[in-house]
Amino acid sequence: MKLDILAFGAHPDDVELGCAGTILKEISLGKKVGIVDLTRGELGTRGTAETRDQEASAAATILGVSVRENLKMRDGFFVNDEKHQREIIKMIRKYQPEIVLCNAIDDRHIDHAKGSKLVSDACFLSGLIKIETELDGEKQLTWRPKVVYHYLQWKNIEPDFVVDITGFNEKKIASILAYRTQFYDPESNEPESPISSKNFLESLSYRSRDLGRLTGVEYAEGFTVERYLAVNSLGDLR
Repeated sequence: MKLDILAFGAHPDDVELGCAGTILKEISLGKKVGIVDLTRGELGTRGTAETRDQEASAAATILGVSVRENLKMRDGFFVNDEKHQREIIKMIRKYQPEIVLCNAIDDRHIDHAKGSKLVSDACFLSGLIKIETELDGEKQLTWRPKVVYHYLQWKNIEPDFVVDITGFNEKKIASILAYRTQFYDPESNEPESPISSKNFLESLSYRSRDLGRLTGVEYAEGFTVERYLAVNSLGDLR
């Protein structure tokens, strides 16, 4: 299955938090989108790996993605080495995305920056013909995505561009709330975490509203880039 966009997250819910609105919009425009989670989020303060599996599946259904896979790397302890890079390369060559979305380049959780660099490095290596990989017993063809974009997470990193997600924020929040164990629930007996507060849940919408305010739309999501953006003409810019 060839995908237009492949979104990677260090943990289940990273993609939903960072770029679910963009994914929903692209799918509405006819694009095929997939998600690959690096870990099962087993070190999370709330819930278990098993509940996260179920929640990730429910969120994928809400988003309408074509596929979702989990590489089952060790939460908190995966590293950017050849072994882990090859696992990412297999996914890139399997789905041949034109665009890759991945974690923020710097963030509160150490896995986010690690995952960001791991995926970015693997995107480059995936295009080298002398790196051979096999999947299900078949040799894979080389593939390098055209671009890699990094979504925003906990930290307020200044974006290089934003995507208008007006009309998609409500469904984005629904996909996030599919992770029932992770986010604000006044009836939960789970320990509190930095992302389980009401303030954090509300911040997701007011960040999107603020990025929208700054760019003349209602809601927007921000991304950083690895190389200069280019347009055909000034008329392409809003």
